[in-house]
Amino acid sequence: MCALDRTARRYHWLSDNVKSFVVEPHNAIACNVEREEALDMTAKQSEGCRKASVDIVNESPNRLANALTSLLPNSQKTLSQWMPTVSERNFGQHTIDFVHMPKSINWKTIKELYDFQPKNYEELLAVKGVGPATVRGLALVAEIIYGEKPSWKDPVKYSYAYGGKDGVPFPVDRKAMDKSIEILKQAVEEAKIGDKDKMHSLQRLRIFIPQNPEGSKRL
Repeated sequence: MCALDRTARRYHWLSDNVKSFVVEPHNAIACNVEREEALDMTAKQSEGCRKASVDIVNESPNRLANALTSLLPNSQKTLSQWMPTVSERNFGQHTIDFVHMPKSINWKTIKELYDFQPKNYEELLAVKGVGPATVRGLALVAEIIYGEKPSWKDPVKYSYAYGGKDGVPFPVDRKAMDKSIEILKQAVEEAKIGDKDKMHSLQRLRIFIPQNPEGSKRL
């Protein structure tokens, strides 16, 4: 859920197809909004960044702290020194697309990761306390310091109730619509709830029925 623009994303999983929980495990991520930038650590292109993140937490937390400190504006090596101008995006042979400094990092969790010594990214994420800020912070260091670039391409797929990306609506399958209404109506009537709740449920179901559709059933 995104409170800023009131949009939501649906993450679709089909366990039969999942080979890895950290490498593109989703069958689809559906939303009506595509972000210009979205850190996707599950992308195949982020493999190097994932491995570098594991290597970073297996080192002394002081080393990570020093790396992050070197990127702060008030340090000797500021973030602007690492980042070129818009017209000069290359840093050496490495291109940095987007960088987001996390507001805070749970250093207690970083210490626990160091003590645990995760063998892979899946074990890293399984440690309690590892959240978005930790993932972003590790990705930041992996990209700028170690040159392991993550994917910033939004993996979302567009979702429409009726129609495709071209905006042309699909023909309404009224037979399927009537069948769905009948199934929902039967489920409400057979539910072990009070008559008042059943009445309210049927009233809410009527909202989704077109006004006087030809051939459509009424509740």
